[in-house]
Amino acid sequence: MEEERPLFYGESSKVRENHALGSMRSLWHEAYIVRRPRSPPVQATLSSLKMLDVGKWPIFSLCSEEELQLIRQACVFGNAGNEVLYSTVNDEIFVLGTNCSGCLGLGDAQSTIEPRRLDSLSGKKIACLSYGSGPHVVLATTEGEVFTWGHNAYSQLGNGTTNHGLVPCQISTNLSNKQVIEVACGSYHSLVLTSDGEVFAWGYNNSGQVGSGPTANQPIPRRVTGCLQNKVVVNIACGQMCSMAVVDTGEVYVWGYNGNGQLGLGSGGNQPTPCRVAALQGIRVQRVACGYAHTLVLTDEGQVYAWGANSYGQLGTGNKSNQSYPTPVVVEKDRIIEIAACHSTHTSAAKTQGGHVYMWGQCRGQSVILPHLTHFSCTDDVFACFATPAVSWRLLSVEPDDHLTVAESLKREFDNPDTADLKFLVDGKYIYAHKVLLKIRCEHFRSSLEDCEDDIIEMSEFSYPVYRAFLEYLYTDSISLSPEEAVGLLDLATFYRENRLKKLCQQTIKQGICEENAIALLSAAVKYDAQDLEDFCFRFCINHLTVVTQTSGFAEMDHDLLKNFISKASRVGAFKN
Repeated sequence: MEEERPLFYGESSKVRENHALGSMRSLWHEAYIVRRPRSPPVQATLSSLKMLDVGKWPIFSLCSEEELQLIRQACVFGNAGNEVLYSTVNDEIFVLGTNCSGCLGLGDAQSTIEPRRLDSLSGKKIACLSYGSGPHVVLATTEGEVFTWGHNAYSQLGNGTTNHGLVPCQISTNLSNKQVIEVACGSYHSLVLTSDGEVFAWGYNNSGQVGSGPTANQPIPRRVTGCLQNKVVVNIACGQMCSMAVVDTGEVYVWGYNGNGQLGLGSGGNQPTPCRVAALQGIRVQRVACGYAHTLVLTDEGQVYAWGANSYGQLGTGNKSNQSYPTPVVVEKDRIIEIAACHSTHTSAAKTQGGHVYMWGQCRGQSVILPHLTHFSCTDDVFACFATPAVSWRLLSVEPDDHLTVAESLKREFDNPDTADLKFLVDGKYIYAHKVLLKIRCEHFRSSLEDCEDDIIEMSEFSYPVYRAFLEYLYTDSISLSPEEAVGLLDLATFYRENRLKKLCQQTIKQGICEENAIALLSAAVKYDAQDLEDFCFRFCINHLTVVTQTSGFAEMDHDLLKNFISKASRVGAFKN
């Protein structure tokens, strides 16, 4: 069973939670008396929110319909999910709730059932936000500035003191020339990631979670070095008392508390400095997510591995045994594109490429030991409806339907015969476009359409699906194709020297690779000189060598490519017994 010892000695986490629950229960009671006349049911007020229904979090029942309509970003946090911070369409920031340890940043510790504006941050655009158990809050703006406030008994605010921070304070020590792009909080420690791939940490360090070597608390931001000294970090996460970093080569580095095997090192000893998870050798990780005492990682092949505490089934392995090594989580044949966990819960969630959302672990007090298919469309809903406490695992984003941005307006005009002034005839079918947009978006069209007075252009070099996808990309900045068709688009992107499109094609091919098409995709990568894609396809073939060598694609492989493949596979030891 995992350890749940309180970290705030002198007051147990359960006492604090009961206190918070009691405070909020009285708030709920008061809220319904005060507000019922002017607040219609929350669900009815949110029909225009297409990405996320914030009404699934109970605390939003304290907001009026008008207030809810203005929300663009939100984070529900606190030991009982009783605090919330949200930003509005006007870039104003509001807070609401029990205000434990002054975590609402209002300058006092008074509870509030009315949304109150956080004036000190008004006009700031939030890039990311995380919170601890005190709670304390760490927020980064789109300008890369860092602000902290709330509980600070262990220096987790990074301002050099142990006084609770009642108002947001900008943290600049060792960060003054850095742009912070990601933040993560453990129970009482904090991490930030900068745009140049460096990690800084501060706060509670009894188990080495700050990564400095000694276990004294760290009062100000200090760069995490050791094995990370010359690495470029691309993602960070915190468990209750541990820290994780993913580097650009796909390796995972871990440090801090390891009593439940949550570091994935095969042992139970704490790790005071970053250490690579050796068991993931040859596996390229893209993201890491930490629960209270368990860890999830997502690979570039869409596979999930888990390790650590498992008394609620939060590893998704079908049992409740802790794991100190990375263990595969079997969800379904569809690849995973998102993983979700939060250091204050024992709940795990994942979303597949097909849009299915799964959950496992502690779900409304029940132990779900295998990934369970939900009816949700986003992982955020799992935490709103099933996690204990019901908190956000990330900063929530809300997009309204009633206003079209410039980008959305352009998307609508693609292939619209009513407004188009140009038609492409491909495979006997028309694709409608706008000359001015094509000239703005593509160097090829800028020259080819300069003196063109035709309103129909015949295209025979590329297929209809490929050319349509290319034109749609110019309107939307995205592509939606099968990996096989993406190979044709990769050819087009190479021909037109559209490097960003080339990268998108490679990404699509990676997401759609399987044993049957792996050789064909490897061949395409070689043909179009897509080195990163070639390396990815080669690694996939090696990792699934037995099945790949039995496919028709392998049997029909080009002689020179086969010779090169066997030679390269031999060099990496693929044929050793």
